[in-house]
Amino acid sequence: RRQIHRLVRLTESLLAVSRVTLEQLALHREELDLADLVRTVGITANEYTTLMCLSEAPGRELRMTDLANASALSASRMTRLVDDLQTRGLVTKRTSSEDGRGNVAKLTPAGLAKLKQAWPTHLSSVRGRVFDHVDPGTVTNAAQALAEIAAQLEAGR
Repeated sequence: RRQIHRLVRLTESLLAVSRVTLEQLALHREELDLADLVRTVGITANEYTTLMCLSEAPGRELRMTDLANASALSASRMTRLVDDLQTRGLVTKRTSSEDGRGNVAKLTPAGLAKLKQAWPTHLSSVRGRVFDHVDPGTVTNAAQALAEIAAQLEAGR
């Protein structure tokens, strides 16, 4: 119980670093695939990241290209992943009403429920692999630095 209580109290700094960690460590996903997620809730780290990105998007939906970019996956990999999530009822996919050419993925209520179910496992795993080994002040400083870097990169696009 104490560990679960600790997990619920996530600071903005930890949340920011967690998100950046997922995005920036895309090259190491094979090593960090968080088998805990697969074992406990039946989703991979890539699926978790995809559901998280959709949950944070306006209307809980994104064009497939934007979702691939946000998840740091290739367009073809994202298509396969979303098709699988759609088969499991966690997302829907439709043709874009804006131009009729691209596709839009949308998080379903079941997908949101799966994300909420996965959150404690994900957080515990990230804490155990990363944050428990770093001084809290360092995490706060790193979150600020990474947010500034991300803002600068976004401004330069």
